[in-house]
Amino acid sequence: MPKTIKRVLITGGAGFLGSHLCDRYFEEGYDVICMDNLSTGAAENIEHLFGKDRFTFVKHDVTQYIHVSGEVDLVLHFASPASPIDYLEMPIQTLKVGSLGTHKALGLAMEKDARFLLASTSEVYGDPKTHPQSETYWGNVNPIGDRGVYDEAKRFGEAMTMAYHRYHGVETRIARIFNTYGPRMRLRDGRALPTFLRQALNGVDLTVYGDGSQTRSFCYVDDLIEGIYRLSQSEYIQPVNLGNPDEISIKEFAEEIIEFTDSDSGITFEELPKDDPQVRQPDITRAKELLDWQPTYSRRDGLEATIGYFRQELGLGQDN
Repeated sequence: MPKTIKRVLITGGAGFLGSHLCDRYFEEGYDVICMDNLSTGAAENIEHLFGKDRFTFVKHDVTQYIHVSGEVDLVLHFASPASPIDYLEMPIQTLKVGSLGTHKALGLAMEKDARFLLASTSEVYGDPKTHPQSETYWGNVNPIGDRGVYDEAKRFGEAMTMAYHRYHGVETRIARIFNTYGPRMRLRDGRALPTFLRQALNGVDLTVYGDGSQTRSFCYVDDLIEGIYRLSQSEYIQPVNLGNPDEISIKEFAEEIIEFTDSDSGITFEELPKDDPQVRQPDITRAKELLDWQPTYSRRDGLEATIGYFRQELGLGQDN
């Protein structure tokens, strides 16, 4: 019989995805421990939970020994810089949280006999040679490139997670997360979607790298959180892709953002960053079959909610 999970530790819980996970597990009736050093997370993302009986915030660097009193049933390891602007500015911290942080979080899970879920990423596929990307693909990553600090940190995290499962018998789950967006994204995190929204809403030209033919697949945060929750409750050990297969080129996406925001912005083109993936699209067959999960939000619906959040954060009225 699967054990009943009642107390969850979420590392990186003040971040974009982590804070939404805090909300979801709190709503499901769990005691939630949010752990974050606030290097890229923000207390504002979780302040609505402060003072609630079943919520605890612990400011801590997960690359250091993790101590939690009492029982813990589930550990969600989401601590990590997750955007290029972050991991290019904090390369060593990124490597440490993916290696030492994963090690410490797994150590706690083993100590508490807790289930462990790793937030991995589609970046483990690198600049893929197969399309779409399924979990059986081993990837095409430049380990010494600028992006390698993030890609290899996550690949190491997956290897460490499986080692703890095989050697120590820890119950582990691995989520390979594709591009996700929604409220609580940082306006200046360097990724295409928040950059495009900020530029369009401010009426400046959108910056597209290369010729814009490279593709991405964007998943709304509520869909992603549902997938994470279902995976955490499942009995499946191997990695599971979670993302929206609705693929679009970056140039088309920029044009879509301009349309959805009713902006007068144009598009300017700049040199493509090194090792930037040319395609990105999840094969979610495994998630459909094992979790009965697939995205339900259209990109238009998800973007409408996200645009509203960005307008508020930028101090713009709904009609600006």
